[in-house]
Amino acid sequence: MYASPDNYIPQRASIRRQLAVWLIIALGSVAISAAIIAAPLALSSGHLVWALPIYRAFSLVCHQIPERSFFIAGHPFAVCARCFGLYAGFTLATIAYPLVRSLKKTDAPPRKWLFIAAAPLAIDYALGVFGIWDNTHSSRFITGALLGAVAVFYVMPGLIDLGLRLTGRKPQRAIEPVSAFPDVLPAGSSVAPSDYSAPHRRI
Repeated sequence: MYASPDNYIPQRASIRRQLAVWLIIALGSVAISAAIIAAPLALSSGHLVWALPIYRAFSLVCHQIPERSFFIAGHPFAVCARCFGLYAGFTLATIAYPLVRSLKKTDAPPRKWLFIAAAPLAIDYALGVFGIWDNTHSSRFITGALLGAVAVFYVMPGLIDLGLRLTGRKPQRAIEPVSAFPDVLPAGSSVAPSDYSAPHRRI
């Protein structure tokens, strides 16, 4: 027996929700990365009312040391080079995510790939801390971008699954026809007794 057309509605709705979740994350990532660059541009233009709140907001997650930050228009980015790499890598990977992996998949890759992606950043940081070599803006940015890009493949499936759970609807089930013959009904089924079993109810 063919399924009711109503059974296909939840599937189409879930695809739209997956696209909506991806679009929200992509736009949010672009906005954050743009704000990092917009802060020094606004500061150089004298728009302190815009620049200072951005710097303050990012100061909660980054040390903002000028010597470790990229500069534009004579002012440092709102975050250091390594943090900017994390944000930029995450943003680019988020935009390209549907081209690399289906939005229908809500399972994350093996965690070993996340640790492998984090290893260059940890090595670059450790070598600088112990004075073995001086890491550069480029090494900080590249290692941060690598980790940020790989992290998308662990964050995105979870957020898509969460979005489906919060906004999902139970799929509609097709109504099975009731057999007119009680002796062929499935176990546990019942139908109303026929009027022929009660002569006084006949018309």
